[in-house]
Amino acid sequence: MQKIVPNLWFDGNAEEAVNFYASVFSDGKIISTEHYPNSADEGLADFQQNLAGKVLTMEFEIFGTRFVAINGGPEFTFTEAVSFTVPCKDQDEIDYFWDKLSSVPESEQCGWCKDKYGLSWQIVPENMDELMKKPDAFKTLMAQHKIVIAEYE
Repeated sequence: MQKIVPNLWFDGNAEEAVNFYASVFSDGKIISTEHYPNSADEGLADFQQNLAGKVLTMEFEIFGTRFVAINGGPEFTFTEAVSFTVPCKDQDEIDYFWDKLSSVPESEQCGWCKDKYGLSWQIVPENMDELMKKPDAFKTLMAQHKIVIAEYE
């Protein structure tokens, strides 16, 4: 059993986001879906009645890591303070994930991108440590948005 499960807070679009992530990652799968209660008798406060029956949480898995997505409301949003790294075997895989996940060009830098839900990702080659030992590697990295492995040669 996974000891730490990242929980992702969404503002009403958790189901859409989970379906998106499950489609982007080849092994992505939805584990479970929980809904808000249908009435105050089931624990739903009067001010939450507009949530009755809607998705509360979804548990999903990508690359063997379980996540929980919650429709918590507008109080919190994602920041670049937390990101998920996707180590890629080659440039084709980097290009694939970049094309699928990058949707905020002004947030792109050094292999970091932000998806349409505001979640930050690091799309990097598996051998990033090795590439960073090459001459001018840091300078190359700082000039890149999406990482292009050939530019380190």
